[in-house]
Amino acid sequence: MASIGVLDEIVDTARYPLREPGGAQWEAAVSAARAELAESGCTVLREFIRPELVDTLRKQGEQMAPHAYYRTEQVNAYNIPLDAELPEGHPGRIVLERGNAFVPRDRIPAGSLIHRLYVDEFFQRFVADCFGRPELHEYADPLAGLCLNVVAPGMSHPWHFDTNEFTVSMLTRVPDDGGVFEYCPAIRTPDDEHLDDVRDVLTGSGDHLVRRLDLRPGDLQLFQGRYSLHRVSTVSGATQRHSAIFAYTDRPGVIGTVERTRQLFGRVLPDHIAAAEAVRSDRLLD
Repeated sequence: MASIGVLDEIVDTARYPLREPGGAQWEAAVSAARAELAESGCTVLREFIRPELVDTLRKQGEQMAPHAYYRTEQVNAYNIPLDAELPEGHPGRIVLERGNAFVPRDRIPAGSLIHRLYVDEFFQRFVADCFGRPELHEYADPLAGLCLNVVAPGMSHPWHFDTNEFTVSMLTRVPDDGGVFEYCPAIRTPDDEHLDDVRDVLTGSGDHLVRRLDLRPGDLQLFQGRYSLHRVSTVSGATQRHSAIFAYTDRPGVIGTVERTRQLFGRVLPDHIAAAEAVRSDRLLD
């Protein structure tokens, strides 16, 4: 019952009946989400958070943001080492500049709205149902399981793929301008990297493959980022862009690689070293 209380307090349960798994309204919401995910690999549940809590959501993110790890560095869309042995013309050889930052899970208060939502079993069940999975597991990574993405003015989160198949996120603060979420639905599959299409997007000739979303604070975004190349465009103005990343997976025990963890958080923990051969369900580049 405590979990139900969390949902009543945080989520607009009149629109999103997370308290009634399997009920008619639940099934309607899930069916709509599944249809959009099947069509474009992405769905946005508008005004998921109660409107009166949007300001609290923003303020809590602003309090967390100073704990973000900032680093501008050269990366590629696969977040693998730049000196990896790749053939000539491979899109992984295209160097991008990453200027965003992340607040790791161990710097996010347990009482914050995003943490309370992330660990809620009814919320997890709803997200799993939307993705058509019998269950989802919290990302086992002690840093990347739940984080706040911070993009400062003049910075961006360049084109990339996600390590986990299912990405759940929520914008908590909008910038003055820019910071648009752009993505290429299912540009690759578990069996085919579709390197030509990826290269076209990275070189600016694949705009026909790109979609753009108008996200607002409190909207819940469900996204299949393992197969859809995506980015946050350059933020401009004086205001940072903040978004919460709720990391789930359909198998337990998934932990990020040492290389990617260093890129995102500037440090690794014993868990990352122990899981150097992380569990993967495909043979795609990371």
